[in-house]
Amino acid sequence: MHPATIARMGRHDMLDDFFTRALVAGIGVAIVAGPLGCFVIWRRMAYFGDTLSHSALLGVSLALLLQVNATLAVGAVSMLLAILLVILQRKNTLSSDAILGLLSHSALALGLVCLAFMTWVRVDLLGLLFGDILSVTKLDIAMIFAGGSFVLAVLISIWRKLFAATVSPDLAAGEGLNPDRTELIFMLLTAVVIAISLKIIGALLITALLIIPAAAARRLSATPEQMAVMSALLGAVAVVSGLYASLNYDTPSGPSIVVAAMVLFVISLAPGGRFVRSLLVKRQGDQS
Repeated sequence: MHPATIARMGRHDMLDDFFTRALVAGIGVAIVAGPLGCFVIWRRMAYFGDTLSHSALLGVSLALLLQVNATLAVGAVSMLLAILLVILQRKNTLSSDAILGLLSHSALALGLVCLAFMTWVRVDLLGLLFGDILSVTKLDIAMIFAGGSFVLAVLISIWRKLFAATVSPDLAAGEGLNPDRTELIFMLLTAVVIAISLKIIGALLITALLIIPAAAARRLSATPEQMAVMSALLGAVAVVSGLYASLNYDTPSGPSIVVAAMVLFVISLAPGGRFVRSLLVKRQGDQS
């Protein structure tokens, strides 16, 4: 066999290998981010997601400094930031948006400064900011599915309490559902998702994967449960579409996934999206 043919076959096998890993990892993140993103939208906490995602750079810098796993370090820093946010909100010294802005930009700047001081470490800053899904390993996939399974299990267990606290915190408190504790659990789950998503989509684009599929699903769903399932499916479609677009057009993988999600949202705005939602509403009414 001609050497050039052998080389092409080798490249094709390698392409299938890392591309398959990228697909599996991306779909795993999308399935978890979709339902969680629904609550981010319902609770109007998009800026909170940005705050935690910006803290990811600080987590990476600490991981490099202490020589520990980056995903675990990002998760720990994000969780600490979520707890700090709850503490500052209860002090009522600043408004929530001011606290989020303070923590978000401080964590991002501190992370970048720490990375700048570690001159002995070579860091792919663009990969951290915008993701490098094509470089995921089997260990990354294992952590994504382990962390994602944990997040989904906890989210399902607190679904009713969290939804009640989202609709009316006062009513949830009156029913003894402890909305403050439920909100803290939700924040910690978001921190876990951001930690496992960093390598996939990047620190600056993580919130997009949480919000955009859920926003598109909102226009195509008749019930909260339908929206959660639909957002996971749309997120998975965005991952697959974005990765194939990145492969064919040689564009960055993380931004390509976000652009694909945006296209799905635009499609959901079309009259066909309202038609799908009306059918689901009618079907839900017939079943009830």
